[in-house]
Amino acid sequence: MVDMWAFRDAVGQWAAGGPGGPASDLAGQLGLRTAVLLEGLSDLAAVEALAARRGRDLAAEGVSVVSMGGAMNVGRYAGLLGPTGLGLRLTGLCDEREQRYYDRGLERAGASRAGIFVCAADLEDELIRALGTERVEEIIRTEGDLRPWQTFLNQPAQHGRPRHQQLRRFLGTKKGRKIRYGSLLVEALDPGRVPAPLDDLLASL
Repeated sequence: MVDMWAFRDAVGQWAAGGPGGPASDLAGQLGLRTAVLLEGLSDLAAVEALAARRGRDLAAEGVSVVSMGGAMNVGRYAGLLGPTGLGLRLTGLCDEREQRYYDRGLERAGASRAGIFVCAADLEDELIRALGTERVEEIIRTEGDLRPWQTFLNQPAQHGRPRHQQLRRFLGTKKGRKIRYGSLLVEALDPGRVPAPLDDLLASL
């Protein structure tokens, strides 16, 4: 049985210079119609966690959520997956400071920019603001990360920084942590507190 990770792997190899045939074949087998372009795996984890909370099976709906390994890769991925490539509808999330890369990349690929939803800083910042710093710290304790969090706060560079900035930085200090918390923070959200960019993205699919 073909799964979505096989398609993602094939697209990653294609973007790195490999053949496009495997990705094209898998897109057909999966019945794909839409690709969601995301900067990294933590964004992917958050989008899939919200979809699961809402009882949606994106793969069954013909939607592939793709991690590009950085916003500057959007032109390459848009060209491969969009109108000039596999012909998929393109949508996605980006950080405000990265929006220019998305705009240029989608324009070159002949794709609409209307489906890109913009986070003010990044998705982690949006989630922390939606939950509140106290709730995020509670999740950190529950997950057994209290000691590394306290060690992090004792670093001179963190003294005097706003709590939400400290939390955002902490999530990115260990490999895999931001990915894990991408799901955890979404799962902890009240239904009416989903950040607008993430909520609007899911509604558009």
